[in-house]
Amino acid sequence: MALPLTTDQPDRTVAPSERAIARNFLLARMGSLLAFFPLGVWTVNHLWNQLAAFAGPRTWEQSVTAHSSPATAALTFTVVIVPLLWHVGWGMVRLGKTRTSTVRNFSNLRYWLQRASAVGLLAFLGAHLWLAWIQPRFVLGRPEPFADIAREMHHHTPTLIVYVLGILAISYHLANGLWSFATMGWGIAVSKSAQAWFERLALVVFVILLAIGWASIYALYKAGA
Repeated sequence: MALPLTTDQPDRTVAPSERAIARNFLLARMGSLLAFFPLGVWTVNHLWNQLAAFAGPRTWEQSVTAHSSPATAALTFTVVIVPLLWHVGWGMVRLGKTRTSTVRNFSNLRYWLQRASAVGLLAFLGAHLWLAWIQPRFVLGRPEPFADIAREMHHHTPTLIVYVLGILAISYHLANGLWSFATMGWGIAVSKSAQAWFERLALVVFVILLAIGWASIYALYKAGA
């Protein structure tokens, strides 16, 4: 008598190679989705909040570093750090599988720039998380003061350069990631005209994010004088 099948039994009629393809497909979709939401949405909001530097120290600290309760801090950790770690791990696997190509066109250039920006962004985020979040909150026991980052931005040239390049990497990675999400990631834009439209949209997003980020850096730089 045959044993009844249960939902937790693998389908033996599917070849292992096909199951691996399906698993990689789902992991890729999960990595793409987490990069877009909530991580990408939160990053855009975080960049926007940095513009509060134009309004002064108190407004910036309320917008950027203040948490109304431990619950909001825990929620931020869950919404940001967990998807970030997933995306970094997924991205490192993809980076290890980066293929070389002799084709010289815009798509190939964009492919390599996305991976170069990922490496630079990983280094930037590591330094940023340590200096702006981990060290102030868990070592010094307080949020990062506005005066500290403004002073570093104005008087420490390496910090200024790192942030300028970090914003460039963030803007490109998010903008190009939006195009990848809509085209290769989830197949929202399939036709050539739709892909060209998303390409123009990604360029607009890149310019806007770059303008917001660099404007915030300028405000912090001026405040640190």
